[in-house]
Amino acid sequence: MIGPVDNTLGIKAPHIVSAWANEKQLILGQVKVDEKSNEITVIPKLLELLDLAGCTVTIDAMGTQKDIAKKIIEADADYVLGLKGNQGNLLDDVKTYIDDQLDTKITDSSHQEKTTTDAGHGRNEVRKFHLFTTIDWLDKKNDWMGLNGIGVVESSFEKKGKTSTERRYYITSLTSIDRFAKDVRSHWGIESMHWTLDVAFNEDASTRRKGNAPANSAALKHIALNLLKREKTCKRSINGKRVRAVNDVSYLEKVIFG
Repeated sequence: MIGPVDNTLGIKAPHIVSAWANEKQLILGQVKVDEKSNEITVIPKLLELLDLAGCTVTIDAMGTQKDIAKKIIEADADYVLGLKGNQGNLLDDVKTYIDDQLDTKITDSSHQEKTTTDAGHGRNEVRKFHLFTTIDWLDKKNDWMGLNGIGVVESSFEKKGKTSTERRYYITSLTSIDRFAKDVRSHWGIESMHWTLDVAFNEDASTRRKGNAPANSAALKHIALNLLKREKTCKRSINGKRVRAVNDVSYLEKVIFG
């Protein structure tokens, strides 16, 4: 999460990398990024804090690094890693191959496909997930431990009669289209978490910059969010639950102690 520069102190807002368990809707851990470093250096540290066996780790393109893929596989987990222009020719190779298959005629017998549809708030979205697992042709494939497939999500949005389409590309250790589709969609859950922290906890407006204050503040907000999500008897929003907890000690105890 990246905030603005604090003009009073002249200190940049800190970066904090968090691990989100989508099925449980819980923040599992966080690591603060050193001022002279970046997210790539702390992702392995965060992974070491977690028991990943049997899980699928999804990371945005910044975390698409050979060492990170290796650490995930060695932890007996799988990965789905986003692709952008930060991996040399990897994106170009994957994009060229997949686009050629989808835009002409699919000749790859390993191809798997799954389609999902969502509608709401005046917008229809169709997502087509494609996975290709015959990738011996891929340059330096063996440099990526556990790499079994390349995939794409083709999203078509229709709103007010206008349609737009985009494709997002991935590398993965998975070989099942059902798991690939599920885990890609689950990754988007962290955007909901970021939105909740901003709306309910005013995270983006935080001006804490010095020492351990930013990390401590983020940790407390993460714990509070976890507790509020776990409490199911109140049907209010997260912000509504916070307000009730402030005004109702018995409800506050229920949130904290279950």
